[in-house]
Amino acid sequence: MEPMKPPKRLLPLVEEGLIDTVERQLMSGKEALVYVVQCAGQVRCAKVYKEATQRSFRQAVDYTENRKVKNTRQARAMAKGTRFGRQAQEAAWQSAEVEALYRLAAAGVRVPRPYNFCDGVLLMELVTDAAGNAAPRLNDLLFEPDQARALHGALLLEVVRMLCAGVIHGDLSEFNILLGADGPVIIDLPQAVDAAGNNHARGMLLRDVGNLRGFFGRFAPDLLATDYGGEIWDLYHRGLLAPETPLTGVHVRDTSDVDVGDVLLEIDDARLEEAARQLRMLPVR
Repeated sequence: MEPMKPPKRLLPLVEEGLIDTVERQLMSGKEALVYVVQCAGQVRCAKVYKEATQRSFRQAVDYTENRKVKNTRQARAMAKGTRFGRQAQEAAWQSAEVEALYRLAAAGVRVPRPYNFCDGVLLMELVTDAAGNAAPRLNDLLFEPDQARALHGALLLEVVRMLCAGVIHGDLSEFNILLGADGPVIIDLPQAVDAAGNNHARGMLLRDVGNLRGFFGRFAPDLLATDYGGEIWDLYHRGLLAPETPLTGVHVRDTSDVDVGDVLLEIDDARLEEAARQLRMLPVR
């Protein structure tokens, strides 16, 4: 197959020698376009972030809470919604994924290895299957019960590793997990949040783990009776969580002091997740 003509957004990287050739478009999502590229003899992928006005994913304040910006001028502009502020917000949104990928890769979490970030383009590892083809997303696959339980357990370990590194994905589901040749790989992290610095961290962690339970529970219904999310957060909150910490899937909730605000947040999170799922199911134009 002949290489394609480099898209406009990738031309500067070709001219700088960061990309040799653009092989093909791999995916067109609501946040970014992804291309398979050749870099110094290595096959990689280039994630080209769309402009904020072209994307449909809502940069919810829940996700961006406590994210740092370079200076107070940027913070004021972002709060006012000026053109400069929107540009600063977009830059912060993109850099959040880059920073999360480097942080999680260093912690041993199964994410694509990042290589470079330039002009709104992220160069990173291309996750492949056993045949060397681009790895499929979980939502495109069917599993036997034992396979589902094994993958569910493997991904819980990745969630724990992420949390121990101080990061919560924030939008984890079968739509942003690839099944690579040697196991699942977590992708799409622009909405990743700081577990210690975000007031909505608990609700997001519970939702991420709940999404895994719901998906794999289709194939192994016994998983639907588990509460790994509550167990993981409780261990983390008490300073007892580590990647090697054994999990049981059982968590006894303390109902003596219910936080109504937290309950309402979880309801809102569920609504947002359903809205996001509906958006992902729409055909890409």
